[in-house]
Amino acid sequence: MTDPTAGDVGETADAGETAASSDQAAERLARPVSLENEADLEAFVADHERALVEFYTAGCSMCDAMVPVLGGVARATDVAIGTINPRDDPPLIERFDVRSVPLLVAFVDGEPTARHADGFVPAEELTEWLESETDQ
Repeated sequence: MTDPTAGDVGETADAGETAASSDQAAERLARPVSLENEADLEAFVADHERALVEFYTAGCSMCDAMVPVLGGVARATDVAIGTINPRDDPPLIERFDVRSVPLLVAFVDGEPTARHADGFVPAEELTEWLESETDQ
């Protein structure tokens, strides 16, 4: 004999799991994505209509200070945010003319559209800059 409510329980559990999965996916998008190399960078900007990439180096205190700012900006906007250490893939230094870090580069449709290389940027200022540079 089968339990007539068994399907309902399974459906409820599946819906709950789906909602939890959606919440986890949204949370992942609300955090900067660590990019390892130029191929990761290319795939990241190609997968998102609007993106911001921070070029940083390990041990840079200003770069470290940008981590919570980038997380806040990711939650406040629909712009995907990634981070990359160009020292791990030196051709990126020349390609993006990285002279100081943190360097923030905005992308629209996979193409770089703006740069911000003035050190630490408060979240509100970065959000306004990003929205104005990537507004379509």
